Amino acid sequence: MLREDPLFLAVAAACLFVVVILAIGISHFGKGTKEAAIKSNRMMKARIIAQAVAVVLILVFVLVRRG
Repeated sequence: MLREDPLFLAVAAACLFVVVILAIGISHFGKGTKEAAIKSNRMMKARIIAQAVAVVLILVFVLVRRG
């Protein structure tokens, strides 16, 4: 079952982490101050890194499950 698979759980956690970072970055973007813009930019850079990790985990999951 997928819920018991540690690799699947890692993929799900990575995807959730990307969504959380995106939401935080968007919330800073909407404030309009210079400090908020800097924080938003940092969060979007962090999102790109987290998204890359999530994509790699998804690819590993697919390759492992393929057999």
